[in-house]
Amino acid sequence: MPKRLLIGTLLALLPTLAWAQENLTARTVDLTDWKAVFGRIEARDQIPARSRLGGTLVDVTVVEGSKVVAGQEIGRVTDEKLALQLNAVDATLQSLKSQLENAEAELARGENLLERGVTTAQRLDSLRTEVDVIRGRIGATEAERNVLEQREAEGAVLAPIEGTVLTVPVTAGSVVMPGEVIAEIGGGGFFLRLAVPERHAMYLNEGDTIRIEGPEGEQAGRLAKIYPQIQNGRVVADVEVPGLQTDFVDARVLVRLPVATSTAIVVPARAVTSRMGLDFVTVEGSDGTRTPRTVVVGSEHSVDGERLIEILSGLQGSEKLVAGHE
Repeated sequence: MPKRLLIGTLLALLPTLAWAQENLTARTVDLTDWKAVFGRIEARDQIPARSRLGGTLVDVTVVEGSKVVAGQEIGRVTDEKLALQLNAVDATLQSLKSQLENAEAELARGENLLERGVTTAQRLDSLRTEVDVIRGRIGATEAERNVLEQREAEGAVLAPIEGTVLTVPVTAGSVVMPGEVIAEIGGGGFFLRLAVPERHAMYLNEGDTIRIEGPEGEQAGRLAKIYPQIQNGRVVADVEVPGLQTDFVDARVLVRLPVATSTAIVVPARAVTSRMGLDFVTVEGSDGTRTPRTVVVGSEHSVDGERLIEILSGLQGSEKLVAGHE
């Protein structure tokens, strides 16, 4: 073999030789057991936009998915009786104002007559009282009109918060009652809501890291809140996820929760080799001898960024290993 080819071959084998000589150790670690559950994407606040007035819904300006701001008008309810009542109040006001003009003219005439000594002070006091009464009736009628105008203004259905319209259960032309829901608004941010079997409740802690598996790969979330009330044998919990996709509210997302810890023997993934359907690790004895040993491997884990393989049988832990085998 030419010298150059021999040197090239040796250089190519150097990484493999270094790999084979690398000393590793089987060790015992505490591994987290993950429970796969489904969470739902929900809005933090879900508040209904209600009608404050009973009547006919004449206009709805939003649909499911519309973005709204707090105080935005999203619909209008009218009550035809209010218009009739306003017309009646306006007619009453016009009549009272005419009466007031006559009463004030009579009062002015009475003052002139009193100066001439033709009438009495008692008659003049009666005219003044009549003017005051009519003015009071006008004030009361104007207040009644303000109340009707306020009720008419309450026909505007306003968005209670900024957010997204989730549902619109009614359509224009519907007859609605006071307090009836016109639209459901979701806002305040979005989160994942979980329903976890109660047997796992003792293992859940606020602040734990949660794994979320989405179409864009695995994400990390934080267990933000655990609700104390158990519903139908399940514990309800909320998970905050940065950059959570909120195109579809109530969408189901696969979530993995840390529900327990277990002790296991693990070895670096590079210490395990496979031949003829069996898995081997090379154990280095105290005298330097290296012996291949058959092991039964479990699942793969990541601890501090290192790929580790769980060993179900074949090792006791603390054995010195060699990457690869001779």
